[in-house]
Amino acid sequence: MIFSSIIFLFVFLPIVLFLYFLSADRYRNYILLAFSLLFYAYGEPRAVFLMLFSIAVNYGAGLLVERFADYKKIILVADVAINLGILFYFKYLNYGVSILNTIFDNRFPQTNIALPIGISFFTFQAMSYVIDVYRGDAVAEKNLCNVGLYVSFFPQLVAGPIVRYGTIAQQIKVRQVTVDKFGKGVSRFARGFAKKIILANNLALLADGAFLYVDQANLPLSLAWIGSIAYSLQIFFDFSGYSDMAIGLGRMFGFDIPENFNYPYIAGSITDFWRRWHISLSQWFRDYVYIPLGGNRVKVSRNILNLFIVWALTGLWHGANITFVVWGLMYFVMLIFEKYVFKPDNKGAAVKVLWRIVTLLIVNFGWVLFKAESFERAAMMYRAMFGRTHIICDDITLGLIDEYKWFVVLGVIVSMPFIAKFEALLSKTRGKAVADVLSVVCELILLVISISYLVLGAHNPFIYFNF
Repeated sequence: MIFSSIIFLFVFLPIVLFLYFLSADRYRNYILLAFSLLFYAYGEPRAVFLMLFSIAVNYGAGLLVERFADYKKIILVADVAINLGILFYFKYLNYGVSILNTIFDNRFPQTNIALPIGISFFTFQAMSYVIDVYRGDAVAEKNLCNVGLYVSFFPQLVAGPIVRYGTIAQQIKVRQVTVDKFGKGVSRFARGFAKKIILANNLALLADGAFLYVDQANLPLSLAWIGSIAYSLQIFFDFSGYSDMAIGLGRMFGFDIPENFNYPYIAGSITDFWRRWHISLSQWFRDYVYIPLGGNRVKVSRNILNLFIVWALTGLWHGANITFVVWGLMYFVMLIFEKYVFKPDNKGAAVKVLWRIVTLLIVNFGWVLFKAESFERAAMMYRAMFGRTHIICDDITLGLIDEYKWFVVLGVIVSMPFIAKFEALLSKTRGKAVADVLSVVCELILLVISISYLVLGAHNPFIYFNF
C-alpha cells in the first residue's frame, strides 16, 4: 500500500484514525502495530513474516545484550550478522549469482528472489535499536509490542526517515495529540502529497521520456539536459514528499519524526548537500559506521579509508548494481577533494557562488548515473548532454517542453525556500492568523488538485520503495 492511493486515503487512514482515537491510551500501540503490519502485508503478504521475524530477533537480541553483559559483543555480532544476512539474501543474492555466472560461464542456477519493499530501511532501523542498547544509549524494551511498533510503524516503514530508538522510545510509551499538532500533521501530509502527485509524477513523465529516448542515436542536447534536471527534481519531490507525508502522519498520532530534507538543492558544497539530503541515512552511517571506524580523529590516510568505506556502503545500500557503488564513490572523491584540497568554506564570495553552481551540476550528473540501469546508458546520456549528436532541439523535445514546462518551473521554485520565506514574511506583516488561514486554503486547493490527479490514475510508485 502507498500513501498516494485511493485505498489508503479513503479507507485505511480513516479507519485507523477512527479506531485510534476511539480507544483508550493503553490499546493505541496495539492498534498501530496491527495496522502497520496490515499496511505492509497489503503489498507484501508473505514478506510480513520476514518483518515479524526481524522484530522478534532484534527484540530478543536487545534483551540478551542487556541481561548478559559479559557476552554482549558476541550477541551483537550475531544480531548484526542475521540482519545483514537477511538483507544480503533478499537484496543482493540475485546480483551476486549473476556476477558469478558471468565469471564462471553460467555454472550457478540463477536465483529470482523478490525484493521486499523498504527492507533496507526497516533492517537498518531494527539494527540501530540493538546497537544502541549495546552502547548503553537505550534501555532494552521489555514490551514486544513497543519494539514491533518501532520497527514497523507504517508512516515511515518503507522509505524512512530512519529513526533511532532513543529518539522515539519515550513517545512510544507516552504521547499526546493536541488539535494543533493534529492540524500541523494534516498540513504537512497535504504538502507532501502534493509534492508527490502534482510534481514528482509529472516530472517523472518528462524524465522517463528523455531517458527512454537515450537509446536513439539522435537524442538532442536540450532534451538530455531537461531530462536530467527533471529527474533531479522528480527524485527530490518523490522522496521528500514521502518524508513529509510520514512526518505528517506521525504527528497525527502524536509522534515527532525527525526531518529528512532541508532544501538540498541550495547546498553550497557537496558536503553541505549531504547534510541536507536524506539526513537520517547520513546520520545512520555517521553514527554506526564512520565514527566507530575512527571518524576524523585519525591520521589523514585512515580518515580517507573510513570515508571510502562509508560511501561505498552508501552506494551499495541503494541497490545491487555497480552503478550505485560508483555513484557513492563519486561522492567520496568529491568530499575528499573538498575536505583536503579545495576547502570551499575558506574561499571568497565569488568562488563560493561558483562552487554552488558546480555542486548542482555534480549532483545532477550523479542522478543520471543513479537512474541509468548500466554504465553504457549513463554514458550515452552524458555524451548527449555534451552535444554528441550535434542536435540542439527537435519536435519531440519542443512537444515535451510545451507539455511539462510549468512543472519544471514550479519544481525549481518549490525546491528552494521561497514559500517558507513568504510564509514567514506574511506572518510577520499580516499576522500569524492570516498566514495560517492562507496556508490552509492553499493546502486544501492542492489536496483537491492532487486527488483529481489520483482519481485519473496519475501516480507512480515511490522511487525509494526499491531500497
